[in-house]
Amino acid sequence: MLRHEFQPGRLVAGTFLTLAGIVYVGDAGDAWETPWFVVIPMVIGGLCLAAAVGLTARGIRRHRGSTTPPRARPTPPDPAPNSNREAPH
Repeated sequence: MLRHEFQPGRLVAGTFLTLAGIVYVGDAGDAWETPWFVVIPMVIGGLCLAAAVGLTARGIRRHRGSTTPPRARPTPPDPAPNSNREAPH
């Protein structure tokens, strides 16, 4: 199984969007009362925080060098279409 590189910005964004969903579901299910203006700043703040974390992680990766190994072999190009084929009748 191929591993992907860790992206903390996406983790933070997913956490805040999940939290916003939980707040919305709890309000819709009458578990608690949430004012209408709470979810918007939560999502915007989470996305801004995720952007800051992502840019910081990118800066650290660029400073240290890439942590992902290069591909073992380059992908071969697509074969050229065979011009000797007969046209369908």
